[in-house]
Amino acid sequence: MIKGLGYGLAGVGIVAGTLLGVAMLSKFERPPITTVQRGFRGTGMEQGQTPRNIETYLAANVVPASLPQASAAGPKAGVVYKNVQVLGDLSVGQFTRLMVSITQWVSPKQGCNYCHNPANMAWDGIYTKVVARRMIQMTQFINAEWQPHVQQTGVVCYTCHRGNNVPNNIWFNDPGNQRTGGVVQANMGMGQGANGMINNSSLPFDPLTPFLENAYPIRQQGVTALPAGNNHSIKETEWTYALMIHFSQSLGVNCTYCHNSRAFGDWSQSSPTRVVAWHGIRMVRQLNGEYLNPLKDTYPDYRLGKVGDAPKVACATCHQGVFKPLYGVSMLKNFPELSKPGPQKTALAD
Repeated sequence: MIKGLGYGLAGVGIVAGTLLGVAMLSKFERPPITTVQRGFRGTGMEQGQTPRNIETYLAANVVPASLPQASAAGPKAGVVYKNVQVLGDLSVGQFTRLMVSITQWVSPKQGCNYCHNPANMAWDGIYTKVVARRMIQMTQFINAEWQPHVQQTGVVCYTCHRGNNVPNNIWFNDPGNQRTGGVVQANMGMGQGANGMINNSSLPFDPLTPFLENAYPIRQQGVTALPAGNNHSIKETEWTYALMIHFSQSLGVNCTYCHNSRAFGDWSQSSPTRVVAWHGIRMVRQLNGEYLNPLKDTYPDYRLGKVGDAPKVACATCHQGVFKPLYGVSMLKNFPELSKPGPQKTALAD
């Protein structure tokens, strides 16, 4: 009987080991894998790619056709229509074209009624209209003030929304599971379950609140051979690693897309993309702080996070797994009205 039990346990162990092996192998890419050199020769600054992944992401980043541009001649939208607070300087033709385009980008199923009352298009009683107005202002602000990050490619509403009412990869503050206190309370959320924002790693699961909403220092690497002068903790370093994993996953790249692995902290040996990322971090902080968080009282309760905060953006919101949103194709050139700030009236005005 004991012998039979031993065989049974051995069988269970073999099955479990086999399943674990299959699970582990499923995490690795099978050949063929191609590499693209992104930095200095001989430093391993390369990016691995698989053809099937490229095909998948290309299909997910197809740019929709744009409507023909309308003439700037004719009466202005701010004169013809009521309560046009942001785009009133456009002609009626330009204004209508942009509204139709935004509908296709954000609410293709619901149509205009997703933001408007068909009986009174000027009414601000639907929260989505107030939010959309502020998002148009935010888009114009990005294209005008954050060219060090978006460059001339720019962004439009489709960059994030991709035909969805709410963009994928938004995020909320997450305090994590309740802890008893003491050392366990101060683990920064490590080992609290899967989190897609950090590729389901066991690192601190919320690196977005301290770094992409607040301005907590990111760099933790010491600059001396001995620990003197570096008072940062291992937990803080792990927090930073969690943020770096978010960057990597959001852009579909590895660490050497920005960093030289022989000297991670040395800017002179890093790729130019590290500077672009530096600006992107600060851009996201400003968008969350000045455009998205202030909309908290505009949203209904079901659109808020578990602690009552407004939805926010991170790198994944725009990039969605590729190193340049929409693989660098510029939609902005067909929508120049989104490249300059309009009248910056409050989005919460009645």
